[in-house]
Amino acid sequence: MAEKHTIVGPARGEPLPVGHVGVRLRIPLSGAPSPRWSRDLRARLTAEFSGHSNVGHLALNEAVQGHEIVLDGVESGEADTLATAVERAVEATNSACADAPDDSVPLKPREEADAIARTVAERQRLGEDGAA
Repeated sequence: MAEKHTIVGPARGEPLPVGHVGVRLRIPLSGAPSPRWSRDLRARLTAEFSGHSNVGHLALNEAVQGHEIVLDGVESGEADTLATAVERAVEATNSACADAPDDSVPLKPREEADAIARTVAERQRLGEDGAA
């Protein structure tokens, strides 16, 4: 199954604790990627950043978190080239995942998940009514 994600908004910066180098950048994606897509993106980001002078503190282990690319340890000297490098990595990952088989775990039917969610939501609603 083909998988494709795009960057859907501007990067958002967050400070890191004192003693850490750089900042955290959060780049929003169009969806939550599969583990396969996430691993592929990490590998391509590593290749994109290799040889750049200010990437010694860049952490890519948890580069995809939910609907975001999260980069810790981004330094100001890398800011100019970061956007282009991330865009190239996302495009290359989409190309690689376009025809590759999906190695994710088979999923149970959607109906089962929906039924369980309805039951939980109903119990929550009953709990709220009782607490009022």
